[in-house]
Formats: sequence, C-alpha cells, structure tokens
Amino acid sequence: MSINAADRTAVAHFLRVCGSGVVASVADDGAPQAAYVGLTALDDGTVVFDAAMGSRKVGNIAHRPRVAIAVTGADMTVQLEGSARITRDEERRRLGEEYCRRFPGSRALDTGFAVLAVSVDWVRVYDAGVHPPHVTEASWAATE
Repeated sequence: MSINAADRTAVAHFLRVCGSGVVASVADDGAPQAAYVGLTALDDGTVVFDAAMGSRKVGNIAHRPRVAIAVTGADMTVQLEGSARITRDEERRRLGEEYCRRFPGSRALDTGFAVLAVSVDWVRVYDAGVHPPHVTEASWAATE
C-alpha cells in the first residue's frame, strides 16, 4: 500500500521503521555533502538525527540549514527537503530522548554530540512495489 506524501503521520512511520537514510547538506564552497545517518521522526513529520559536533554536516547546517534526505525501504523511497537546526536546551533534551528511545545506547545527548531537527517542507514518495509505480509529492506548510 502506497504512502500519500501529504500524510505526515504515515511518512513519519515509514521513516521510523526504516531508521536510517542519507542527509545531504551544502559545504562552504557550495559542494554537496551526504552522510548516512540513523534517524527517526515525530508524528508531525519532524525528522531527528544526531551527529558529532565536529562533523561536516553540523558545520554545514549551522551556516546553511537547507537539507535533503532520502530514505529507502523495500520498494519505496521517500525524499524530503527542509530546514535543519541544531537543537538547544529543552528541545535538545526532548528530541534527544526521543532519538534515544528509538536507538537505545545512542550518544545523542552526550557532550560533543548534536541533536538535529529538520522541519520538512517538501516530500516525494516513490512506490515501485505497485505497477505502474505510484508517485506522490506534497508541500508541507509549517506547523504550529
């Protein structure tokens, strides 16, 4: 059964089940940089992942928050685009705990690690498990 790209809860569930994907960010010189990361998602579609503070992706996101994410599972691929942020204080604790529930033993809340959150604004779902393949796209307005 295909996922509708406009259904935030279904997209988030797919991301949680897959548990990993590729996050692409942009370097100072404009070059794309991609990294395979463990990730999870909230029901509102917010994507959460962690990274070492000294990693390229954290540096890139600090200066240029736009990211693209690709997650693949079986015959389905979900592409997402949005703005990432390095969480702080209460948001870092709350999202870090959520990430650690998904990945017990994670170092997300340790010193030297960042918890990153992506506010998604565009999604594309490609389902090759049906014939013909089913594709949906959606723009997600910001949630309150």
